[in-house]
Amino acid sequence: MQVRSGLSESMHNGWRALTLSSDLLEVVVLPDKGADIYALTDRASGIDPLFKAPWGLQPPGSPPREGSAGEAFLANYEGAWQELFPNTNDACAYRDALLPFHGEVATLPWSWSAEGGEDAVAVRLSVDCRQTPFRLERLMRLPYGERALVLEESVRNTSAEPAHFVWGHHCVLGPPLVAAGAELRVPCRTIVTIGDLWEDTARLAPGQRSHWPTASGRDCDAVDLSRIPGPEAGSHDDVYLTDFDGGWAEVRNPALETGFRLEWDPAVFRWLISWQPFGGAHSMPLRGAYALGIEPWTSGGNLAAALAAGDAIELAGGGCLATTLVARMIDC
Repeated sequence: MQVRSGLSESMHNGWRALTLSSDLLEVVVLPDKGADIYALTDRASGIDPLFKAPWGLQPPGSPPREGSAGEAFLANYEGAWQELFPNTNDACAYRDALLPFHGEVATLPWSWSAEGGEDAVAVRLSVDCRQTPFRLERLMRLPYGERALVLEESVRNTSAEPAHFVWGHHCVLGPPLVAAGAELRVPCRTIVTIGDLWEDTARLAPGQRSHWPTASGRDCDAVDLSRIPGPEAGSHDDVYLTDFDGGWAEVRNPALETGFRLEWDPAVFRWLISWQPFGGAHSMPLRGAYALGIEPWTSGGNLAAALAAGDAIELAGGGCLATTLVARMIDC
């Protein structure tokens, strides 16, 4: 059977969509919606590990989702995989600008161009921030013969003065890969939970620092975070993982005999944020989510917190920082 490959353009719910197809993977990107990686499908099994929110992707110009509270990132969040830059987490002030929740670029249109090559299908995307002097570029490649998506990324300070940022990848996985009996593997040593509960459905004790994979539950029982529960758990937590012995995380589903692996440079992305709405997301706009985030971030908070802690990334005027992430479908 001949497998179609290459780069094509179409529309998805009113959004322009770029589809990269190799012999083994198919990836859909929404360039006008922050270059969201909307789908990453293993062509042999048909499995897409990325979370698809039950409320779906709304067309451009749709009313903001209830509960989004003016946050553009949440107004039409559909799941999947977003880039967070130059801020992560809560909105904050930086110099004369107010940086929104999860940064600027996730809600901006990105420019794109096809890239040639005989060994991979590729597209180059870029975006200029509007409130900070940064240009973010992403080369996405699907190498032939591999079930891998390679992201070669760079940040450039387009001004003459030093400027700061934090950076993250909001990669969220969902069914069928995320299911009862699946396993989360991370070579980290430390678990940190937030001080204030998002919802009363949290299963983990707030404000704790514990050793992977065992955390303290709110009922004082030990919770093994490597074991993924089904939606019947009715819980909703945000977990911060750090102190890495390697830059990767895997979700394995033995029932499907498949898994997903994300690789990154732990010297750049020193935290993994694991959003865990296991059937207990009741508040809008995330009500009904059952998912698992594996989100590499450079810092554990927003830019203001990173500046206060001394772990924001400073880029000299005209300077550039480059890094690579790889997402793979794996057998298990």
